[in-house]
Amino acid sequence: MTELLEFLYIGEVVEEVAVALGPLILFFIFFQVFFLKLPREYVFNLLKGVVMTSVGLVLFLQGVKVGFLPTGTAMGEILGGSGRPWFLIPIGFGFGLVATIAEPAVRILSFEVEKASNGAIRAKVILITLSLGVALFVALGMVRTIYGIPVHYLVIPGYLGALAMLKFSDQTFTSIAFDAGGVATGPMTVTFVMALSVGVASVMEGRNPILDGFGLIALVGLAPILSVMVLGLFYSSGRRR
Repeated sequence: MTELLEFLYIGEVVEEVAVALGPLILFFIFFQVFFLKLPREYVFNLLKGVVMTSVGLVLFLQGVKVGFLPTGTAMGEILGGSGRPWFLIPIGFGFGLVATIAEPAVRILSFEVEKASNGAIRAKVILITLSLGVALFVALGMVRTIYGIPVHYLVIPGYLGALAMLKFSDQTFTSIAFDAGGVATGPMTVTFVMALSVGVASVMEGRNPILDGFGLIALVGLAPILSVMVLGLFYSSGRRR
């Protein structure tokens, strides 16, 4: 009953969505009146899309607020207090994998890559590469939480490695890789995986939920960059052969 009442009070979420989409709508109206002058049917379809997007965002963000975050934190607390911290590593891998596969922005990027490359780079290849990369780094983030490894010990070498790979990776995959770093840290991955990490750190002895619970998303943002660049090396070597 309490959860139902929380779900009904979504005025704050509606306001946030309105603030986010309002400027975009105003920009479109300005360009439509003075420059674009698109047909009325197109404008009507666009408005329908805006309404559906607004409703979807409100429902999703409210669901995150009352569902994803509390569930992820509770699961992290249970796993962190189970007395078997090593079990967090495969659990983190699994959550990272399924959260990335379900991430809408990752799927859109994969489809756009296939379309822009005329099918030379398959959407499924990009999706699998990103999902496995994020899963590995979420598992690595769990290792960091278990053993209290400072986040900069992982992030700095990771980004230095990414910069070094710029010399060897195909330019096409380099462009995809740095965009992939942004789309992988979307609402599905961030809300669930971060809540899980904070929950684990909050109950493990000697761990601080601020110092050890956060920082995982930095690794998630690094994972697609490295994984797509490695995929580019395979494509480049295949072309040379």
